[in-house]
Amino acid sequence: MTADELKAWALANGWQMIGGMPCLTKPSRPNEAIVRMDLKATVVNIEVKKPAGKWEKVSGAAYAKVEADEATGLPRGLGLDTIPGFTMLMRENLDARVFAGMGGGPKRR
Repeated sequence: MTADELKAWALANGWQMIGGMPCLTKPSRPNEAIVRMDLKATVVNIEVKKPAGKWEKVSGAAYAKVEADEATGLPRGLGLDTIPGFTMLMRENLDARVFAGMGGGPKRR
């Protein structure tokens, strides 16, 4: 996958652009990134924000080694499917974005 393909996949699956990078946020703080995808020239890194505020790389791979899973579209080679909590965090971020776009509640008469 290329950087553009990864970015497009991320944005379609609940990630949002924060600071120029695709990021996942805490459900309780939707503007604070806790996971980010650092798209460099030849590699992509997945980084997690530690409680002290520093970013720590948890996985990474060259673009040539990242492939979309045929069944799910999830990029294989980055550990998104094996790192505990990432799938659920992506689902929570996607759900929050979908529900935010619905207009926020019932209409009053």
